[in-house]
This record gives sequence, C-alpha cells and structure tokens, in this order.
Amino acid sequence: VDSFLLNLKYKGEKMFQRIVITFSFLFFVVLQSLSAQTLRYMMWDPSQLEIEKATIAKFESSNPGVKIEVNAMPPKEYWPRISALAASGDLPDVFAMSSGYIQSWHADGQLRNLKAYADKLDMSKWFSGAMDVARLGNGLYAFPQNWVAPVLFFNKDAFDEAGIQYPDSNWTWNDFLTATVALTKDKDNDGRIDQYGFWAYGRYAHIEPWVFRNGGNLLNANRTSIVPDFRAIEAMKFLTDLANLHQVAAKPQDMEGIRSKDVFPMGMTAMWVDGSWNIAHLRKAAKGKFRWGISQIPMGPNAKPATAKGYAWADMLAVSPNTKNTDLAWKFIMYMTGSGRKAKDFLGGKVPAYRPIAESNAWLERDLQPSNKEVLLEIGSSTTTTSFTPKWSKWRGYAASKSGGMNGELDEVFNGRQSLRQAIDNFVEYGNKVLSK
Repeated sequence: VDSFLLNLKYKGEKMFQRIVITFSFLFFVVLQSLSAQTLRYMMWDPSQLEIEKATIAKFESSNPGVKIEVNAMPPKEYWPRISALAASGDLPDVFAMSSGYIQSWHADGQLRNLKAYADKLDMSKWFSGAMDVARLGNGLYAFPQNWVAPVLFFNKDAFDEAGIQYPDSNWTWNDFLTATVALTKDKDNDGRIDQYGFWAYGRYAHIEPWVFRNGGNLLNANRTSIVPDFRAIEAMKFLTDLANLHQVAAKPQDMEGIRSKDVFPMGMTAMWVDGSWNIAHLRKAAKGKFRWGISQIPMGPNAKPATAKGYAWADMLAVSPNTKNTDLAWKFIMYMTGSGRKAKDFLGGKVPAYRPIAESNAWLERDLQPSNKEVLLEIGSSTTTTSFTPKWSKWRGYAASKSGGMNGELDEVFNGRQSLRQAIDNFVEYGNKVLSK
C-alpha cells in the first residue's frame, strides 16, 4: 500500500510539473505576442532597400520584440499603391514621401504631425533647408532622410583647353555667358557644332535653379497661383537666348533620341545644370573620358547673396495619421535618418540630411569625381526653396513635358518655335486652371 501511494504521489508530482511547465510556456508565448510590435514600412526604391536592409536589421536587434515589415517597389508602382492604401485607410506606419507631393498629402490629411517630436531635437545636426519643405502651417509632416540640389556640371578638360578658369560660387551670368561662347566649338570645321557651351530644356531642374539664384519666384506668396515675377522671366529669357540668340546651347529637338543625362558625358556640351543625383551616373558614363567638377548656379544680375536662393528638396519619411505605434515610428525614423546610417548609404549626389554624416570625409569622397562635393554642403547651408505645390507634377513636373505645362511650353521656346511671352501666357493660364481645381 505504501509503495502504491508513493508511486501515485510521484506520478502526481510529475503531472503537476508538466502542467506548470506547459502553462509557463504558454504564458511566455502570450506575453511575447503582446509585447511584440510590427511596424510596416513602405518605400519606392527596391535598390535602396538593399542598402537599408542592414540598418533595419540593426534596429530590430536593438529593439527586441520589434519587427519591421518592409515593402519596396519602383516609383511608378509606389505612388498608385500608396495612394490606394491611403484611400482605404490602410497606410503603413512609416512610408517614403516626396517633396513634390507632400503638400497634396498634407491637404488630404494623410500625414501625422511630427513637430512635437522634432522640437526635442538638436536641429543643428540636420540641414534646415531639407526640413523646410515639410513645414506646413504650424506643423512638420515628414522628416528628411537625404536631399538633392541642381548644380552646374562642367568639363574640366574643355575649360583647360579653352584657357578658362573653373566656375565657382562667385560666378555671374556674364561670366557664364563668356565661357559658353568660348566653349562652343566646331572642332572639325564642317559647319556643325561639335561641342556646345551649355545644354538645357524646359525641365524643372534646368530652369528653376536660375530663377531662384536671380532672386525670382514663379508663384505667389501662398503658392496658390503661378505669377512669374520679372526676375523669373529674366532667368527664362537668359536661358532661352542661349539657344536662339547666342546659339551656344543645343536645342532640345537636336538632341532627340539621346537621353538628357547622356549629353554631357558624351562630350556634346561643356556645361550642364541638373540634379546632384546625376553624380552617380556621371562617374560611370564619363569615366576615362574627361575630368569634371561641380559648382553652384551662377548668380543673376538682380540678386544679392542675401536674396539668391538655392533649389533643393528632400526625400523624406512620413508617418500614417492612423498608426497605433507613433512613438515607435518616430524612433525608427530617427534611426533611419540619423546616427543609424553610414556614409556609404548615400554615396554619389544624395546628401545625408544628418550633418555629421554629410560632413564626414567618407561622404565627401575627395578621391573621386567631383572632388569638391563641399559645393552641395554650401547650398544646403544657405537659404533654399522649391516651386512645389499641390498638383505640381501636372503643371510643372513629370507630367508637364507633353502638355500645356511649363516644361512643354518652354521647350517650344528653346526650339525657336514660340516666343517666350506666348509660352509664359500659355503655361500660366494652364497651370492656374490646374491649381484652381
């Protein structure tokens, strides 16, 4: 009997231990599930995701229980997809936001105000110009990850051959014009220009830098209508005269079939203004052909250092107004835009918004072309602006090249088929109809 009772007691104790272990395990699993947080992150560049994967993994390891669920797709797919998610109220917690669209997204109430978080930061560690485009009303509706700016690309070998000093931040429009004339050459004397001094068309990154460096504006003060001032018109006339009056810039129609970003590395022009992101392309396309550098856009005759502005805009991260993880979303944004990143994540012409990285030797890459990327830091440290509005793409940007938008109308002027006055009348009328809807 005693043996039976002892055996029964032993079995009971084992059963109790198993029950305790089972319930402890289940309690641990439930506790983990309650403490685990999934943050949904959506971006428009699959190649950039490959760069960011290591940073995301480090964030997860530094925050046990946090899982970042990432979805990346090309821009052409990203904007229709993210817009559909916004319409259905199912935006990811954190998502990529463009300077060109933030006004429209803010107007639609699809962005969370991050000002209360940003006010606690030492803002001297970030480029203020990259931040300004997200300051709408009294709020801050996205946070910059990196930024870009149009610069003057120039062929050092062509300048040396012509005996001209390289451009610098003190260059005026007269200095520029003198150089374009000297750099425009018919090298084989066949009556056709082999190397133009400059190349431009109606693209926003080709025109606005000159407008702003002349102290001009395309829009009224609250950006509700297109009202080019005399400084803006002066800039457009200066540029279109290069092709038609001075004949030192190629006409867009003469470059059909050639990608705009290839005209300069092919040696067809000695100077070119476009976004700093082209640095990465030029390092490959112009490799072994010639030496090149960058400079600020020459200052116009109606501007002073205090009124001349740079043209710069940021790629940003925004937070859904419906997220339940705002604190975690902000923590993630800080990691992805600040100390969690490395210089190698932003090589080329994308400037880190976080100054300690942008000012590092690793990002400046002085052993590569261009050897003077400090030019970009000068632009970012000065006053910058943009021409972005709601529906910007339709009246000015990507969708305006084949329409009555500013891009298409100015192309007709560069091609000598329309007067500048007529072009301005056309794109102002068309653009203001777009903005009024």
